Amino acid sequence: MKVRVRFAPSPTGPLHIGGARSALFNFLYARKMGGEFIVRFEDTDLERSRPEFEQEIIESLEWLGLSWDEGVKVGGPHEPYRQTERLDTYRERAEQLLATGWAYPCFCTEAELEEERNELLRRGEMPRYLGRCRHLSPEERRVKLADGIKPTIRFQVPRGRVYVVEDLVRGNVAFESDNVGDFIIMKSDGIPTYNFAVVVDDSLMGVTHVIRAEEHLSNTPRQLMLYEALGITPPQFAHVSLILGQDRQKMSKRHGATSVIQYRQRGYLPEALVNFLALLGWAPEGEEEILSLEEMIQAFSLDRVAKNPAVFDMDKLNWMNQQYLKGKSVTELKELLRPYIEEAGYSQWITSLGEARYELLVEAVRDYLVCLADIGEYLGVFASDLAIDVEAAEILQESGVIQVLELCRDRLPGPFPELEESKKFLKSLVKEAKLPAKKVYMPLRAALTGHTRGPELPYLISIWGREECRKRLNVALGWAKG
Repeated sequence: MKVRVRFAPSPTGPLHIGGARSALFNFLYARKMGGEFIVRFEDTDLERSRPEFEQEIIESLEWLGLSWDEGVKVGGPHEPYRQTERLDTYRERAEQLLATGWAYPCFCTEAELEEERNELLRRGEMPRYLGRCRHLSPEERRVKLADGIKPTIRFQVPRGRVYVVEDLVRGNVAFESDNVGDFIIMKSDGIPTYNFAVVVDDSLMGVTHVIRAEEHLSNTPRQLMLYEALGITPPQFAHVSLILGQDRQKMSKRHGATSVIQYRQRGYLPEALVNFLALLGWAPEGEEEILSLEEMIQAFSLDRVAKNPAVFDMDKLNWMNQQYLKGKSVTELKELLRPYIEEAGYSQWITSLGEARYELLVEAVRDYLVCLADIGEYLGVFASDLAIDVEAAEILQESGVIQVLELCRDRLPGPFPELEESKKFLKSLVKEAKLPAKKVYMPLRAALTGHTRGPELPYLISIWGREECRKRLNVALGWAKG
């Protein structure tokens, strides 16, 4: 049987990091097994579902490189792929369960259900529906319908049964049916509940493996009951561990960015984010951590997915993104950086440099960038007037600094020296000053940039050119002389 997996998000917000990890695991498994990957939308939360969120999720999946074989946008033999467009299908299956006695109409009001829940809590019992409407006679049901009461439809849970989820990640997990009350499968407005709709959709779309977050494990016994009642063999389940923040609490906004679009806007590369997400709960063989998508596909297996929660390590993501940035050519980086340069307000200044010096600037800062948006910080050094920070001020007060700055100002090559020429000039400056290299380079950096860290001096001289460097050195000299 061909492997068929699916990713079925609710379009009630942007694609969450946890959702992206679930989509990735489904994608990797489908590609590894030569199977098919389906994307559909569970949009029955009518109040919170939005078309713009659906579009954002689609764009995020495409940006991550997770193509799908069937579903929204691409179509397929099981259309439609939105639950709100499949309501007739759910109604038919609900009628089937009513006819076979697996389901019944429930006329209980919210107030009655709340009273029952509170009573169970007072008795120290697990809240559940006790089946008040399960045994209504046909006449009692007719009377309630005649009174205009719109019922929900509840599933009749078998009593005294143990349902075992044979989980491919967590092993066998048993659930006693007596702890599960008769649950609603169709609301009174004709909208299906999650557990019912997902079973109908997965069965009709031929899904063979359900790979999803651990928080859905508690839903699985209800779904197994529905598969049994509908006479359908259930798929295999694999529940992936939760993603925790570094404080080992469930990922939330207090941990920083939680959606894919936030990382995209910040300038993380999609291949870096995919690589990072793959290693959240999955461990390939070997020590290598930088993996291409094709390498992940070849290595992926569910038996190497961990049961324990995965910790979202921001430092590791930053390191990984830096490795991918360093792997880009200067030509590639130039184009990737342009939107962030525009956002930072430096497009005009970059244009004034010309392409050759822009390339030099990219080469100068590339090893310092954690993500693309960091370019704004470094362009501030290059494009803004000189401002001397505390550490640089201390350097400029050291003895011998004035002589070094004056020597450099008077010997600067120009007007825009090549990088190799700037390197040779600095070496000759050290010889002429007859000082250790640090005693020359550190004052020059402090004088030119106003900081003690940053891009290498030869790049600064070649990008700024002689006149801009002289101007900065004169400002620093004036400050150093008081």
